[in-house]
Amino acid sequence: MAAAASRTVSPALLDVLGAQNARLAPSPARERNLALLAQPGTVAVVTGQQMGLFLGPLYTLYKAASAIVTARALQEETGRPCVPVFWLQTEDHDLPEIDHCVIPRPGGGPCRLALELPDAATSRAPIAHRHLGPSVLPALAALRAELEAEPHAAQFLSLLERAYRPDATLAGAFTEVLSSLFAEEGLLFLDPRDARLAPLAAPVHRFALQEAGPLSSALAARAEALTRAGYTVQVHIRPGSPLSFFSPDALDGPRYRLDPAHEGAWSLVGHPDNGTLSQDALHAALEHEPLRFTTSALLRPLLQDTWLPTAAYVGGPGELAYFAQLAPLYAHAGRPMPLAIPRARFRVLDDRTRRWLGKLELRPDDVVGVPRDTLLTQLATRGAPEALETPEALEARLFGAFSAELERVAGPVTALDANLQDAVRRTQGTVRVAVSRLTGRYRRALARRDATAAEQVDRLRTFLFPEDAPQERVLGLPYFACRVGARAFTQQVLDACVPFSGDSKDLTP
Repeated sequence: MAAAASRTVSPALLDVLGAQNARLAPSPARERNLALLAQPGTVAVVTGQQMGLFLGPLYTLYKAASAIVTARALQEETGRPCVPVFWLQTEDHDLPEIDHCVIPRPGGGPCRLALELPDAATSRAPIAHRHLGPSVLPALAALRAELEAEPHAAQFLSLLERAYRPDATLAGAFTEVLSSLFAEEGLLFLDPRDARLAPLAAPVHRFALQEAGPLSSALAARAEALTRAGYTVQVHIRPGSPLSFFSPDALDGPRYRLDPAHEGAWSLVGHPDNGTLSQDALHAALEHEPLRFTTSALLRPLLQDTWLPTAAYVGGPGELAYFAQLAPLYAHAGRPMPLAIPRARFRVLDDRTRRWLGKLELRPDDVVGVPRDTLLTQLATRGAPEALETPEALEARLFGAFSAELERVAGPVTALDANLQDAVRRTQGTVRVAVSRLTGRYRRALARRDATAAEQVDRLRTFLFPEDAPQERVLGLPYFACRVGARAFTQQVLDACVPFSGDSKDLTP
């Protein structure tokens, strides 16, 4: 904390931050936080996320709320001014991760709304330069068709329609909506993909380029140590490769990793021309066109903490896992690492979901992570007559009885003729297959036994465990904002956040 408080924000960065945030919805709290950030001794709590369509998964909201609550807690505990900053990850290029939004459909499976971007799978250009295009209009129309009957749909859908215009960028629309939700809290937004900021990023990229060999060796050793300790390494380390991407063709063009080619030269990994660049050429680009350089996942935190007096970073489980890899990078750069704080994790149980759970006499944990057929079987056999067995019990009883009888007669039979031993084994295998097939059909019959229960289970799984994943990683905000109210839901999330705790909680709006 003291190390962060000793750093000041450069006037150039403050000017750009002021200009970027001035484009957003008016917010006196944001103005106060900008003024605080300009004062010596102020620290920041930083979080960030990719620019998902219609804000992407729910955990985007949870991250922003966690950063706000953490900043408040640090300020109360230390007495130092502390402001929350949302780092817009506009340098990333992975469009398939962000070009869609999923909402629950009470009468069926999840509804996936997506932009039609033909080059989404192959594009390598930073998303800062991607416009939404005309396909956002049918996505908005589909969203309105699904949600317009909800009590608070008009206000939130109007906000989305104002922001998500065909001529808007993914980043611009995302920021407009998220800043509106947190205008009262004064959440600041920083877009690093700004020509005015590129010269400020150049020293970090120069460091990554000049120290590529020692850094990759130190990071590889760290990764090996983590692996030996039983941890899964999140980011692969390329031997001798710097932690920067480079765009050789245009400032807004595709970006490529750099690999050492030969003494004083670098190859562009994946570039169609398989070209190489000299060290001098890269340094010249850093001097004259620094916007050609973008950060990797491991270099981005160092850039954040070079620009900002970061006391803490709020991240999800994956991010905090790769923060464990960063110690050698920070040590080599001579910078202290910020606190790594887990974001809040929530599971939303709205009135419909609580009603369905009540009808089936289930708890949320009975649904999450449980395969559909298993859950239906449990419901079908719960409280049933003794004759109605579980599939596992039926298989064990049938094959167990056969195996016991076969074992009893196998000895005398094989004593009569040793060649019969293979026949006994084949018979045992054939019966096992037949019993397994019968058990499978029995399992499916149980699953179909109660069509109403099956429908309710599907609704619950769509809501609590969509696409076989946690709710917060799949479902987007629009359903909840339209049903509960955008500000009401946001306030509930803020109120439920516990500083410095990543514990999972249920929200019941």
